[in-house]
This record gives sequence, C-alpha cells and structure tokens, in this order.
Amino acid sequence: MNRRSAFYWITVVMVLVTITGCDEGGGINFFTLEQDKQFGRDFDKQITSDTSDYQVLDANQYSEAYQHLTRIRNELLQSPDLIYADEFEWKVRILKNDTTLNAFCVPGGYMYFYTGLIKYLDNEAQFAGVMAHEMAHADKRHVTRRMTQLYGFQFLLGFILGENPDAWAQIAAELALGLGNLQFSRSDEYQADEYAVKYSDDTELYPKGVAGFFEKMQSGNTPWVPVFLRTHPPAEDRVEAINQVWMGLGSPGGGKYPDRYQLFINSLP
Repeated sequence: MNRRSAFYWITVVMVLVTITGCDEGGGINFFTLEQDKQFGRDFDKQITSDTSDYQVLDANQYSEAYQHLTRIRNELLQSPDLIYADEFEWKVRILKNDTTLNAFCVPGGYMYFYTGLIKYLDNEAQFAGVMAHEMAHADKRHVTRRMTQLYGFQFLLGFILGENPDAWAQIAAELALGLGNLQFSRSDEYQADEYAVKYSDDTELYPKGVAGFFEKMQSGNTPWVPVFLRTHPPAEDRVEAINQVWMGLGSPGGGKYPDRYQLFINSLP
C-alpha cells in the first residue's frame, strides 16, 4: 500500500472513530454493532462445527435443559438496563464438559455454559447472576473495546483492507480458551458484576445471586477456579462491591429457586 493510500485509510479510520468510537457502554470502540454481531455469528459457527473440542448439546435432544436456560435468559432480557437487548442475538448454548467450570459470552450476545458450571451451582439465582454477568460483558461491548485497546488503528486498517483474514479466528480461539490477551480489566469485571445485580433486580430472582457464586467459591469447596475468574479483582473484593450495588438498590429480595434449578441439572446428561 503506498503512502497516499495509507493516508486515505487512516483518515477514514479517524472519521469512523469520531462518528462511532464512543460506545454506549463507555470507552472507545472502533468496531460497529454490526461487526459485533458478525463476530458472534462467525464464532458460533466455529464452536458448533468443532466437535472435537466442543460438544454442544443439541437443543432438540435436551429441550428441557434449554427451556430452563432460555427462560432465565428471557427474564434477564426484560431489564431496562440492557442497552442492546433487541439488537443482539443472545444465543445460548450448553457445552458438555463436567470437568470445566466456565461460562463465556462473545460480542453480539452469544453465550456458552459448560455443564460443569451448571452442576456446580446451588440455585437458579446463582446461575442467573453468572448469566447476567456474561450478558453485561456483551452489552457493554467489553471484548471489542479490549480489541480496540490491543490492536488499535493497525488492526482496524487491516480489517478494512482485508489484509488479515485469520484475525477473527485467532481472537475467537483466545476467547474460547479463557480470553488470553483479551482478559477483561478490573473495571470491566466490576461493571459486569454491577449490572449482573441490576439485570437480576428486574426479575423475580434474588439480585445478589452472583455474589452467592463467589461466596461458594470462597468456602473452599471448589476444586478448581473458573477460567473467567482467574484474573483480578479477587473474589472477596467483588462480593463487597456487589453488596454495595445491592444496598444502593434498596437491598431488594427475591427467590433463589433451588428446587427448580435441580430440575435444570437433572435434565442434563
């Protein structure tokens, strides 16, 4: 690419950043909402086609499990605190692996929950808190904001010019393996915890469910640490921050529904 072409494309990028750079979740983001959604679609295709690394439970074969999953998702999507409730796909998948305590969400709202995590939790409020936390990462566009910070103009320019066709696949692999270089910042994690409480507060569920998850981990009965919790901030700090958000909302109550959650667990292989 010659100097004139490079100058032209850098100018285009700067115009795009000026027009769309600040997303509604806060911070600078070079990526558009449509690119978030396309990333999610591409990632989901890779996950569902890679049967050697990911065993996605079939929604027809395990319809009862998916009914529980989608019911919880639909309750959370009613929250007025969600910015992109109508724009994103919010696709949910269950990954069969009882030894993996993990969940993750990619741009566009595509969410993945391992059976190991589902079976580890005690009640529906805890699970909804984890789901709401993942939804917040997508709704606040943390992944593409982090990509903007890491790759900046060079990545976006290469994306526009089609010079790096393998970039999406590489980033998707990092996400599936626990975010790699895309690990969320301390502020991202605190914000996702905050909105997990706020989204849950708009349901019938106890809003501090996500804190219950951290407290269960702190009890010492967890044989391993989830991939998405191996980074800062520490669990005890997050419990305190969650409690402050909850009190700020007036310390609302709600159901935990352990019996209903057990039906969810029983519907899994």
